[in-house]
Formats: sequence, C-alpha cells, structure tokens
Amino acid sequence: MTATTTAPVAAPETPTPVRRPSARLRAWATRAPLLPALIFMIVVTQLPFVATLVISFFDWNSLYPDARHFTGLDNYQEVLTDADLRQSVWTTVLLTVAVVLASLVLGLVLALLLDRRFRGRGIVRTLLIAPFLVVPVAAALLWKHVLYNPEYGLFNGLLHYVGGPQPDWISNTPLLAVEASLVWQWTPFMMLILLAGLQSRDHQQIEAARVDGASDWQIFVHLTLPHLRRYLELGALLGSIYIVQNFDAVFTITSGGLGTANLPYTVYQSFYQAHENGLASAAGVLVVIGSIIIATFALRVVSSLFREEVSGA
Repeated sequence: MTATTTAPVAAPETPTPVRRPSARLRAWATRAPLLPALIFMIVVTQLPFVATLVISFFDWNSLYPDARHFTGLDNYQEVLTDADLRQSVWTTVLLTVAVVLASLVLGLVLALLLDRRFRGRGIVRTLLIAPFLVVPVAAALLWKHVLYNPEYGLFNGLLHYVGGPQPDWISNTPLLAVEASLVWQWTPFMMLILLAGLQSRDHQQIEAARVDGASDWQIFVHLTLPHLRRYLELGALLGSIYIVQNFDAVFTITSGGLGTANLPYTVYQSFYQAHENGLASAAGVLVVIGSIIIATFALRVVSSLFREEVSGA
C-alpha cells in the first residue's frame, strides 16, 4: 500500500478593509459644485448690503467726503421722524395695498373666466399674460404718453369722441395714475397664481355639490374661496414684495411729484440729488428689512402649499 499525502489547505486571506469616506467628506463633495455660485452670490448681494449697512451709521455727504463722521442710529431716527420721509412711507403702504388688492380682485375674475372651456381660450390667456411681460419702464411710458397724455392720449381721445371733458390725468389724479399702470401690469401675475389654484381643485367634490343642488355662488363661497385662500395669500405676499420696491412707475409717470414719492424714490432722491449717502443707505436698509419680513411670510405660505400638495397626493 502506498501512503497518500494531502496538501496543506491554505488559510483564507483576510480581505483588506475598504476605507469609506467620512460623512463630512461626502457632504463637502456634494456641496463643492455649488461653492462658486455661493461665492458669487455673496460677493454680488451680501457685500454691497454690508457696505450699505455700514454707511447708514455715518453722516456722509458725497459733496463733503472729508466731513463724514459716525452718527450711530441718527439716520434711522431721521428716516422715521422726518415729515417727508414719513409721507413717503405712507405713500408706499397706500400704493402697495391698493395695487395688490385691485390686482387680486381682477386676477380672480379673469382666472374664473379662463377656468371655463371656450374656443380660443389659449389665445385669450396669452393676450392677458402679455402686460406682465412688458418691461416696467416701457409699461410706464406707455401709460404716460399713449393713454394719459391730455392732448393725444387714448383716454382723452375716447372722451372727446363722446363729448366728455379732457382732464389731465396725471396732474388731477397722480397717485391713481401710478396705481392704474401697476394694476394693469400685475393683474396677469395674480391671474396665473389663482388659475393654478383653480385647476388644482377636487372636481369630484364640486360635481357632488352640484348634484346636491348647490348653486354656482354657493360652490364659489364654500368650496372655491377656501381652496384659494393659500393662493390668494401667496399672490398678495409676492406682489407686496415687488411693489414695495417699485421705482419705475413713480419715476417715469410723475417723477415723484404731486405726493407720489414712495420710499424707493426717496432713497434715489436722497442719494443722487441730495448726495446724502448715509441717509439714503438707512432708508434702503429699512426697505430691505421690510421686504425680508414679507418674504418670510411668503416662504411660509409656499411651504404650506407644498405640504398640502404632498399630503393630498
């Protein structure tokens, strides 16, 4: 008999552990592509705001640069106590409230009309959106020269055709003239938001209400308006953010005269005409703070809309 020998079995090799990147390293790798955009945004937006904030604490007239000195909160106190500046704040509030409310009401009416099916709805929708796409300065010039001009304007031309008076619209009703041009431009924006809200309604619920004998007015009051509440809030907040900062219409139509100077125009006037850099910076900071407060509420409304859409899906 021959003895058989068995070869020794080699021990299994222990696999080399793979070192995984840490969570912090993965997070930085994910954020790295966004860093150039973040740096650009900081340089373009935040650094100028910080500079404006610093200048707002100085008595700084550009005609006398060597006489500038630190004054603390005096510029802010002057903005809040000066009669002309207080009037500009009140004009800003009045202009914003009037334009937002009128745009919301007209936008709601147009959205309800466009929510119905009819021939040519796409063309009508495009024509109604067009005013929002016009450059703000061009829109203001259109209203000032084509519509309001007392000699060759469209309004007075129509009044002359029917034998009516020929008023000077800008001189007689300056603030209303500015508000009308802004309402014309912002109504399509409100219409789009509310139309999106109308098209997101539960149509089965509406049909059930009709079967139960509910009228169109009852459906509108008890179903449509509660559903549109968030969209109305969103339109009001977003419209307020932009109209609070509006400068084009006031500058182009009335040049800030006749009691139409709002806070952005007053900032322009203080900076470019009075050369009061510190005072203008303080007023500008107050405009930014007001816009941030409104934007915070707008973001909350948008977040609540997203949550409702996710929960309803």
